Amino acid sequence: MAELSALQEIVEDIRKRKGTLLAVSPQKPEFLQAAIRKHHLRFNLLQDIGNAVASQFNLAWQLPDDLREVYLGFDIDLARFNGDNSWQLPMPARFIIDKDGIIRAADVFPDHTDRPDPETTITILDSIA
Repeated sequence: MAELSALQEIVEDIRKRKGTLLAVSPQKPEFLQAAIRKHHLRFNLLQDIGNAVASQFNLAWQLPDDLREVYLGFDIDLARFNGDNSWQLPMPARFIIDKDGIIRAADVFPDHTDRPDPETTITILDSIA
């Protein structure tokens, strides 16, 4: 959840530019609320039930059986966290959408450890202002 802390660092910079930051996760509301409290988030963390939105953007992927066992070995039970038995995760992505609903920038990160530098979001916002 380090990515949430990194987003938290730029939320005010986004607001100063008249933007809104939100994050989307397939986790059940109680786990989302726990993350909001733990990280003192000042932006919306929305639930994507069953990865429906992620699937529409072709961002959901199925964990293979051997990786499920690895996750369970670390006590990461996606069925419990996400409230379904799909064992799907969304790929991290960033979309910058203008006030007219036009996507001005989109990035997808198939490797979940590879995340955009939050400052690049600010740079992109400044370039489309």
